[in-house]
Amino acid sequence: MSPVPSNGAGSGPGRDFGPGPGPGQGPGPDPVRLDSLRFRSEPAALYRELRREFGAVAPVLLDADIPAWLVLGYRELHQVTGDAVLFSRDSGLWNQWARVPDDWPLLPMIGRGHSSVLHTVGDRHRARVAVIGGALEAVDPFELRAHTERLADELIDAVCADGTTDLVARYAALLPVRVLATLYGFADEQGPGLVAALNDMVDGRGDATAGQLHVAACMARLVADRAARPADDVVSRMLASGRTAAGPALTHEEIAKDLIVMLTAGQQPTAGWIGNSLRLMLTDDRFAASLFGGRRSVAEAMNEVLWEDTPAQNVAGRWASRDARLGGRAVRAGDLLLLGIQAANHDPQIRTHGTALTGGNNAHFSFGHGEHRCPFPAQEIAEVIARTAIEVVLDRLPDLDLAVPTASLTRRPSPWLGSLTALPVRFTPTAPRG
Repeated sequence: MSPVPSNGAGSGPGRDFGPGPGPGQGPGPDPVRLDSLRFRSEPAALYRELRREFGAVAPVLLDADIPAWLVLGYRELHQVTGDAVLFSRDSGLWNQWARVPDDWPLLPMIGRGHSSVLHTVGDRHRARVAVIGGALEAVDPFELRAHTERLADELIDAVCADGTTDLVARYAALLPVRVLATLYGFADEQGPGLVAALNDMVDGRGDATAGQLHVAACMARLVADRAARPADDVVSRMLASGRTAAGPALTHEEIAKDLIVMLTAGQQPTAGWIGNSLRLMLTDDRFAASLFGGRRSVAEAMNEVLWEDTPAQNVAGRWASRDARLGGRAVRAGDLLLLGIQAANHDPQIRTHGTALTGGNNAHFSFGHGEHRCPFPAQEIAEVIARTAIEVVLDRLPDLDLAVPTASLTRRPSPWLGSLTALPVRFTPTAPRG
C-alpha cells in the first residue's frame, strides 16, 4: 500500500507500510516472509525482533509475495478477535484475491468462497456453532477417556518392545484422528490417510490442495452415508440438529465443511499439544516428577505449553471491513490480519515475568477468543485426548528419555503450526498388553 503518516510506536521511520492494495513496501525494514525458516526454527526470537522493529502489528509476506499483517500484541489480538464487525471472518472481503493463483498452497487454510463455519458471520455463524456444540456436548467424557486409553494402548503395544520410538510419528500424530474418526463415524482404517491429507493441508506446500480434496471427499461420503443410515455419532447428531437450526436448515455440504474444520482443528493442534507437552516434560527439570510416577504436573505442563509453545502458532485470519488503525498501523479495508497466537502469548507487556510458570492461568489465546473461538465442548474433548495420551505414555514406557539432543528437535514446515516433526525417545522394552 502507499505509505501514509503514522502516529503509532514501532512503525519504522515515521511511516506506515504494509498490505493495502499491492505487495507494497515503503521506507524502512522489509516485511518478513511467513515461509521463512526462522518462523520454524526460532519463532520466539523472531517475534521479539518483529516487536522491536514494527511494534504490535508487523507486515509480512505470504507465498507469491501476498501481503498481510501479523498481529503480535496481546491487546491488539484481543481487539481483533473481539470485534467481529470491524475485523470480519468473511474472507470474501480480501483485497488480494485478484493476485492469488488457483494453485496457491495456502488456499486450503485461508479459503476462497468457503461456506464453512469459519467464514460465516452473524446469526448464521451462531446457528452453526450451536449445531456443532450440541453434537460435541453429547460425547460422554468417561467413554471418551476409555476409548482414548484403548487406542493409545494399541499404539504403545506396537512399539513398547522396541526400546525406542518416535512419539510424534508413531503416537501423537496418529492418536487424535483415530479417536475423532470413531466419534464422527469413520472406519478406523481411514485414519492414516486422513492424517497424511490433513498434514499436507496445514503444511501449506505443494500437496496442500490434494490433501484438502481427499479430506473433502471422505467427509462428503460419510455425511451422505449417515444421512441415509443415522447412527450414534457426531455426524448423525449434526445432521439431525441441522434440520432444525435457526434460520434455513443446514445443507449436507455445510455440515461436511464444518466437520472438516472440526477434524482439522481437533487433529493437528491436539497432536501438537501431546508432542510439545511430552517434549517439555522430557527436557525441563520442573516437570521431571511426572516421568517418575507423579501425575500432578501433567496438567501444569499442558497449560505451560499453551502459553509458551502452543501448537497453533499463527491463524488465518480476519479481514478489515473498513479502514482502521491497529497498533499504530493504518489497516486498509480488505487487509488480511493473521492472528499471532504464540507472539501474543509472549507479549512482554502481559507476561512481565515470562520465566515463571503459568500455573492455572488460562488467559492465553491458544483456543482463540471472541465469537469465533473454539467451542467449549471441543476444548474439553481435546484436553481429554491430550491428557490421556500423555498419561498412557508415562504409565507404559518406564524410564522414558529423549534419544537425541534437545537442540536437534525440529518443527513442522508450516506457517501455522509449531508442532514437532519428530520426538525420538528410548526406554526399557516391555511386553505388549494386548
